[in-house]
Amino acid sequence: MFRAPLLAATLALTALPAAAFDVAAMSDAEREAFRAEIRAYLLDNPEVLMEAIGVLEERQAADQAQGDVALVASNADALFNDANSWVGGNPEGDITIVEFMDYRCGYCKKAFPEVEELIKADGNIRFIVKEFPILGEQSVVASRFAIATLQVAGPEAYKKVHDAMMGQRGEFTEAALTSLAEQAGADPAPILAAMGSDEVSAVIAENHALAQAMQISGTPTFVLEDQMLRGYVPLEAMMGLVKEVRSAGK
Repeated sequence: MFRAPLLAATLALTALPAAAFDVAAMSDAEREAFRAEIRAYLLDNPEVLMEAIGVLEERQAADQAQGDVALVASNADALFNDANSWVGGNPEGDITIVEFMDYRCGYCKKAFPEVEELIKADGNIRFIVKEFPILGEQSVVASRFAIATLQVAGPEAYKKVHDAMMGQRGEFTEAALTSLAEQAGADPAPILAAMGSDEVSAVIAENHALAQAMQISGTPTFVLEDQMLRGYVPLEAMMGLVKEVRSAGK
């Protein structure tokens, strides 16, 4: 479909009245001449294509944002009130951020210190972590260990283990996990024993189902109130978005 500026230009070039313009009614020769005029116009004015692409991208982004708001609203309880996810930051904060993450995700690791800084500097953000292992068996092992730590040893131990695993570069072997539990001040034996439990499996299954419902396929993905941020977002940009959301809520 032709956009209005391009259509008007091609009509003028071919001297066809707008009311009578009908590509289907053209002869083969007229259609060929019309196509040649369009091509010549675009070659002479390539900025028209960039303008059209820009308008299309803006419309697609707006449609995506509207769709995301609906997705968040329909899954709000599972996102914000899940009893099986770790909650940090300020539990009474006026802004809630949810992160779907994977311990093997390079961009999750890149975002980690910046998210920590954001939460610390702001002081009024409620932060929820959704364990979403999607990058292979080691991702699953790490998430199972983190969830088991939360269930067996509590939120403080989970936070220590989570932070340490975000900085982990090697494999999540039994020896490495044992060391992580000990560094967090927790007994590794019951945590390791719980990793394969139905309770841990249920949390991972619920998070995957939620991600599918939210059309989330990659990590990190953030839910900032009613917005979805797919992928890594630099600290300054995240701060700006938090400010915008907070201002809009006043």
